[in-house]
Amino acid sequence: MTSSLNLSGRVAVVTGASRGIGYFIAKELAAAGAHVVAVARTIGGLEELDDEIKAEKAISGKGEATLVPLDLADGAGVDRLGGAIHERWGKLDILVANAGVLGVISPLGHVEAKVFEKVMAVNVNSTWRLIRSVDPLLRLSDAGRAIIMSSGAAHSAKAFWGPYAASKAAVEAMVRSWADETKNLPLRINAVNPGATRTAMRAQAVPGEDPKILPHPSEIARKIVPLASPELTETGLIFDAPTERFLRYRLPE
Repeated sequence: MTSSLNLSGRVAVVTGASRGIGYFIAKELAAAGAHVVAVARTIGGLEELDDEIKAEKAISGKGEATLVPLDLADGAGVDRLGGAIHERWGKLDILVANAGVLGVISPLGHVEAKVFEKVMAVNVNSTWRLIRSVDPLLRLSDAGRAIIMSSGAAHSAKAFWGPYAASKAAVEAMVRSWADETKNLPLRINAVNPGATRTAMRAQAVPGEDPKILPHPSEIARKIVPLASPELTETGLIFDAPTERFLRYRLPE
C-alpha cells in the first residue's frame, strides 16, 4: 500500500472500481485513509472491494467505502451522484475517472454505429458528465485532485484502434481544457496513461498475449495514487505510469 500518503479526512470517487486498475486504486486510496465512493456496474466486485477495505481497516484503522452501483451511461444517475456527495460531505477531494470500454479492434469502416456510439458514450460523454457533476465539489476542497484515465492509444492511433483512440484523445483534450480553466485554483487535473496492464480490457484487445508479461493492476495503481496527494503541483499533463513521468501532451512512441 502507499503508506507514505496521508489522505485521512478526504473523500474520493473512483469509477470502474469493481475490477482492474480502478479496484486497486480504490484499495490504495482507502489504505491511505480516504473515504472511497466506489462506482461500478458490477455489484459483486464492489462488495468484494468493500470487504477488503473493511479487513484492512480492522488492521490499520484507516479507510472506508460507500458503494454506488451505477452504469455511467445513465446520465441522470451521474448527475445525481454529485448532488448526493454534496449532501453528505459538502465537497469532493479526489476524482478518479477510470471506467471505460474498448469497443472492438477493427477497421474503422467495419465498426458498427452502435459500437462506436457506445465507446463515445462511456469514454467521452460520461466522463464529461462526471466532470460537470463534481467540478463544483472539487472546487470546494482545499486540494482537489482529478485523475482521468487515458491511454497511449490516444497518441499512437494504431490501425484498428480508431474508436478507442479517438475517445481517449477527446478525454485528454477535456483534461487540458479543464486544467487550464482551473489553473489558478488549488485544483490539479491530470490524465494518466497506465500502459499495458494485466486487465480484462487488455485481454480483449490482445487475446494472444501472455498476461504474465504485463504488470498487475495493483502495481500500476500504486504508481497512480500519488497523483491524489495534496502536495501535487502538476496540472494539465499526462502521467505516464510505465516511466512514472509527467509529460506535456504527448507520450513517447
